[in-house]
Amino acid sequence: MDIATTRRRPRLAQTVIDELKRQIETGALEVGDRLPTEPQLEAQFEVSRTVIREAIAELRAAGLVTPVQGKGMFVTEAPSGTILTPTEIQSIPQTLEMIEFRIAVETEAAAIAAHRRSAQQEADIRTANQLLATRVEGGESTIEADFAFHEAIAKAANNRHFVDALHRFGSRSIPRSQFPTLSHAESRDYLSKVMSEHDSILDAISEQDPEAARQAMRAHLTGSQKRYRQLAC
Repeated sequence: MDIATTRRRPRLAQTVIDELKRQIETGALEVGDRLPTEPQLEAQFEVSRTVIREAIAELRAAGLVTPVQGKGMFVTEAPSGTILTPTEIQSIPQTLEMIEFRIAVETEAAAIAAHRRSAQQEADIRTANQLLATRVEGGESTIEADFAFHEAIAKAANNRHFVDALHRFGSRSIPRSQFPTLSHAESRDYLSKVMSEHDSILDAISEQDPEAARQAMRAHLTGSQKRYRQLAC
């Protein structure tokens, strides 16, 4: 198996996990419902059986589904408390390292953006922030929109190295992308806090206040760092 295949499979499995988890959380799949068969899921997501089995294994480890011999896989009562899958547990140290790196890079990017941004770049940041709000309101995935907001700030710094740093990791730099079974990470309350923090960053950049932008970005990322550090306890 080549490196490209190795890297591609987890992302495909993640897509299946995210969608099935969303269906369970919204009630489209209720407790006691049987999941579609493996061939049906393969056709639905246009992926291989291996990818489907990886996704189901993760959901099963999280306690969201359970097998019934001879009948298939069924949705179970969601466990109380924070229960992470083995893959999620393994990703905690890397996630914390990622946030630490982002604090070092993005606090300065925000400050420089406040000083250098053009009117169009400010509008781009605002548009990305509005997209995030729209996704939250519609109950849709917010990860790509969240990344777009941070990317727009990096671009507004008018230094390609800030953009390159973010593009190296892409949307997986958004911590909750690594924890699909962490339900509160996509809750309305949590995302409202994220949007409030984004608003503070945007306001500082709009007002061309570098120090306020620096502090707002630091508060946003250190808050995330504290939340995800608790998972390691």
